[in-house]
Amino acid sequence: GAQHIGEALKTYNGTLTSLDLYVNQIGARGAFHIGEALKGNKALASLNIGGNRIGVEGIQHLGEALKENVTLTFLKLRNNDIGAEGAKHIGKALKDNNTLTSLDLDGHALPILELKGVSPVETIELQGKGLTHLSGIVIASCISSNLVLKSLNLNYNEIGNEGAQHIGEALKINEALTTLNLGYNRIGPEGAKHIGEALKINTVLTKLDLSHNEIGDEGAQHIGEALK
Repeated sequence: GAQHIGEALKTYNGTLTSLDLYVNQIGARGAFHIGEALKGNKALASLNIGGNRIGVEGIQHLGEALKENVTLTFLKLRNNDIGAEGAKHIGKALKDNNTLTSLDLDGHALPILELKGVSPVETIELQGKGLTHLSGIVIASCISSNLVLKSLNLNYNEIGNEGAQHIGEALKINEALTTLNLGYNRIGPEGAKHIGEALKINTVLTKLDLSHNEIGDEGAQHIGEALK
C-alpha cells in the first residue's frame, strides 16, 4: 500500500498538500517508498506518518528525503520506535533542510526554524510539553549552531540523561545561549556529568536551572568540578 502511495506522490502535481497515514503498519519498507516520493514531490506540505513502527531504518530513509525535499513544512513521527539513533539521524538531516518548520516526535511540534536560528528569535518556551529524549536530541542538534537564541526553557519535560547528554554536547559548541532551564527533566548523575563537561568549555551560559532533577551526590560532584 505504501509503495503505491509513494509511486503516486513521486510525480504528483495536483492539489493534495496534507497526507495522514497515522497507524497503518507501514514499517521501514513503507517509509522507504514514502521517502523516495518526498524527494521529488513538489506539493505535499504536511505528513503524519506516526504510529507505523518504521524504526531506525525507516527514519534513515525519511532523513535522506528531508535533505532533498523543499515543500514539506510539518512532519509527525511520534510512536515509531526510532530511539535515540533515529532522532540523531533526523537531527543530522535537518542541518540540510530549511523548509521544515514543525517536527513532532513525541506529542508536541518543535519549532525547527526557530531552534536552528533560520527564523531568528531570542527566546523559546517549551516548558511542560511532554518532550522526551527524542526531542532533546533534535533540539540539541538544532541549537548547536544557533547564533541568535539567548534563552531556552525546557522545564517540566522528560529529557532525561540521554537528552541531557546531547544538550551538553551542543553547549560545547553554542556561542549565544545565556539562559537554559532544564528543571524537572528526570536528569540523573550521567546527564549531570555531560552538562558539567560542557560547562568546562562553554563561555557564554550565565544561568542554568537544574532544579528538581535526580543528579544526586555524584551529579553534584560533576557540576562542582566544572565550577572550580
